[in-house]
Amino acid sequence: MTDVLRISAFPAPSARNGGNPAGVVLDAAGLDETAMLAIAAETGYSETAFVLDIQEPAEANGPGRVRIRYFSPTAEVPFCGHATVATAVALADRHGTGLLLFDTAVGEVAIETAETANGETTASFTSVEPSVTPMDDDVVDRLLSLLGLARADLDPAYPPRLSFAGNVHPVIVLGSRETFASFDFDPSRLRELMDEHGWAATVTVLSPLGESEFAARNLFPVGDITEDPATGAAAAATGAYLRAIGAVKPPAQLRIQQGDHVGRPSLLRVTVPGSGGIVVTGGAARIE
Repeated sequence: MTDVLRISAFPAPSARNGGNPAGVVLDAAGLDETAMLAIAAETGYSETAFVLDIQEPAEANGPGRVRIRYFSPTAEVPFCGHATVATAVALADRHGTGLLLFDTAVGEVAIETAETANGETTASFTSVEPSVTPMDDDVVDRLLSLLGLARADLDPAYPPRLSFAGNVHPVIVLGSRETFASFDFDPSRLRELMDEHGWAATVTVLSPLGESEFAARNLFPVGDITEDPATGAAAAATGAYLRAIGAVKPPAQLRIQQGDHVGRPSLLRVTVPGSGGIVVTGGAARIE
């Protein structure tokens, strides 16, 4: 029987039942795709991570290398930020903190684990090289319509974009906190649009909270899930998006609050350098 660890990544400080649950299989060497998909479906979380192989450092004090794959209950996902953080913390508990290199379907992802002064283990991953591109007007209009929104609901300072930092995320920013909190959508119709455009991860909807802080809702209709409590890949895409449109001046530190809409308060800390990958940091806790 395969041992599946259940770990919640990015819980907000002092929040009970916060963060995004992920399944983590630390010894998946003998599993094929069919088995991994079946385990992910049975686990029932938005993603489960499977560690296929761990290579020792090539030189003293060098990083270990981890071959990893991610599956939702219905399909393989190229990259998953919260499952990466959960896996890194689980590996740190077993082998100690330090730098690891994850070999993923989107390329090499560096992740550093460390222990805080209060004994918490945190993980910081650096995304692959991001890219941000315009979204066609008709796609924007269709997406807004599915969310019961209109162009007038957008914050004019933040144009809609497609942002990639491991997965492609459509990013829209709303001007009203009330609208952000109250919009709703039909999961099946949104899933059709996402599949049509190859959006394998989440649709990211943001609301500015103040300087360097945003509320996020990440829409992820898959199985019984409609929204993600915490989305590391989307946090990286958000940092890349804000850098690309000139909304932050690197080096910048961001805080993203997520998960309130699904009862799992989460906090993701994002570092935006002047160039290259975006760094996302968070903690993780075992689900008993």
